[in-house]
Amino acid sequence: MTSSPIVVQVVVDKPLAQGFDYLWDVKDLGLEPQVGQLVEVPFGRSTIVGLVIKVSAHSDYSVDKLKSVAQVCPLSPLDAATLRLMNFASQYYIHGLGETIIPSIPKMWRKAADWTKNFSKIHQSASKKTNKKVAAPLEADGYISETQLNKVQTAALGELRKKEAQEFTCFLLQGQTGSGKTAVYLNWLQTVLEEPNSQALILVPEINLTPQLERRVRAYFPHKKMVVLHSGVSENKRGLAWYEAAAGKAQIILGTRLAALTPLPNLRAIVVDEEHDSSYKQQDGIRYSARDLAVWRAHDLKIPIVLVSATPSLETWLAGKSGRYQHLRLDQRAQGAGLPKVNLINTKDARNQFSPGDEDRPIEKISLSKPLVNAVRESLANKKQSLILINRRGFAPVISCNACSWLSKCHQCSSYLVMHKAGALGRKASLSCHHCGLMRPVPSSCPDCGNVDLKPLGQGTQKLEDAIASLWSSARVLRIDTDSSRTSKGAEALFQEIHNGSADIVVGTQMIAKGHDYQNIGLVAVLDADSRLFSQDFRAPERLFAQLVQVAGRAGRASRDGEDGGNIYIETQFPDAAVFQYLLKHDVDGFLSYIAGEREEAKLPPFTYQGLVHAEAKSLEKSLHFLGSLKGRLKDAGLITKDLQVYDPVPRSMMKIAGSERAQLVVESSDRRTLQDALEWIDRDLREISQGRISKGSKVRWLIERDPISI
Repeated sequence: MTSSPIVVQVVVDKPLAQGFDYLWDVKDLGLEPQVGQLVEVPFGRSTIVGLVIKVSAHSDYSVDKLKSVAQVCPLSPLDAATLRLMNFASQYYIHGLGETIIPSIPKMWRKAADWTKNFSKIHQSASKKTNKKVAAPLEADGYISETQLNKVQTAALGELRKKEAQEFTCFLLQGQTGSGKTAVYLNWLQTVLEEPNSQALILVPEINLTPQLERRVRAYFPHKKMVVLHSGVSENKRGLAWYEAAAGKAQIILGTRLAALTPLPNLRAIVVDEEHDSSYKQQDGIRYSARDLAVWRAHDLKIPIVLVSATPSLETWLAGKSGRYQHLRLDQRAQGAGLPKVNLINTKDARNQFSPGDEDRPIEKISLSKPLVNAVRESLANKKQSLILINRRGFAPVISCNACSWLSKCHQCSSYLVMHKAGALGRKASLSCHHCGLMRPVPSSCPDCGNVDLKPLGQGTQKLEDAIASLWSSARVLRIDTDSSRTSKGAEALFQEIHNGSADIVVGTQMIAKGHDYQNIGLVAVLDADSRLFSQDFRAPERLFAQLVQVAGRAGRASRDGEDGGNIYIETQFPDAAVFQYLLKHDVDGFLSYIAGEREEAKLPPFTYQGLVHAEAKSLEKSLHFLGSLKGRLKDAGLITKDLQVYDPVPRSMMKIAGSERAQLVVESSDRRTLQDALEWIDRDLREISQGRISKGSKVRWLIERDPISI
């Protein structure tokens, strides 16, 4: 009697909605199939890595036509909870299950030819490990024991500990910058991790925040195994760290958004630090929010999650105000110091500008206001460090010809080529596109008229660094941006120069603004804040306010009771704008309440739900026509109703990138389920006329995005 064949359904990393059936030969493979196993399967003319999602004895296709699984990865199958998370992410964000799961696995495990070798490395590494004596935590490493917490921190810790059992609770831990939020949640995690083999996930928005936090976590947990997961970790190290997390060997997992999808079989608690940060939203592939998936994961596992921020996102803040999240507050700085004083410099006021007769007037090329120059001088005299933030890297945003008005445009994008001075990117002075990466040498004359008098317009971090070094020649000036951090030093070494006092004035982009616990910053300055104040993106003011609060919070962090909390100077032409007026009062709740009123009146998120259909092609006309036809089919199907609004297709704000011209279609509803049904209908509709995600006739590439953060 012939036994029934074993058929497994496998999903692969292709833009396809369905899985594929394969035969499983127990004798050949040496084991029974399990859902969650990583396998190698023949696909087309080659082989590919996929994941088993179903095991059965039947297939809708003739068994004779089915190919067989070629190889099984020696790793344990993904656990059931991780598969539930992946299924939810795939469905909610309208992305194929294989496209969701496989990219979340490190490359080390996506190459079947290396499976045996990599698994041997793991066992060899484990056998070589010896028990090392670990030093006790030191206060210098950022360790603050429970007995050192102030009353407000102790109260918040007590509330967190009330929910340690297997119960879902989402906490919003909102606290002023420098209020000791990290000390609260790390003391809480000490209790959570007392349970043998328990795991905790700590998410941070950016790579640059991980080294400092990593040292601090290790101070709290010197005897716990911790792994770090982010894109800056080498592929081998990330692969080994992912394995140790998935196998339950690591108890603390610290990482950026990619860590949110890591298999964690014994997960007991989640912390999302700086929960408001837009970096938690993936901007290619599956457009997921790591913060939102973390909340779903905690709910699914019935475990507590803590969302931490000085400036919560409007969505999270409203959930805290309504009682859906438990709102914990830290309304004073940990050491009792005052908050930094906010100084608004109206750049339209002539009294704030240097005049030709001023004796202390800086050189012509320095475009700093008089109050700011005087403040930096005072800070230097007081042996305090200054941070100057300008959100433009490079030397100048554009170069121009005075004769014919030529501008250094990128011919591949709807943007300008930024001038970088020699050495910044390991090359000669160059023009660079920050969107597509195009590089060009700086022309010696105008390409249009031949004029040799080309002028850099505006200023970036490099120009500001040179200007400040000229103005204060005895000061030690340090520039921190993505260009300077590409050097052999790296970002962490640059930040260390601030911590150890090797820099007097630090010039940088938003990299310098987030999370760092600087001890001697007396002054923070923000230049060109207005460039982020007015935007077609309705979230721009919210993002600017959060950034200003974050960068202001770098000042006066080491001050004690009654001491000055430092100063922040903001240059603006619009000092009466709500963003700046609420900042003057350090009124985070007032500002969030203000923009909540604006959003509700305009029926914008979070009071409505949105999806985007992206389209890109060789011409804008094709992209717009593709989306216009889609809207027509939605109307014909009767889906456009009073409950579902579909706007006309429009070009993206950055219309052209790398030669592709882009458009978008906004789909909106006040009901989450209605929107989800519409997006699923759109996905099915577009797949019928496409090969993968490229339309068959017009060759338009498309993608659906749920809950976009930028429109």
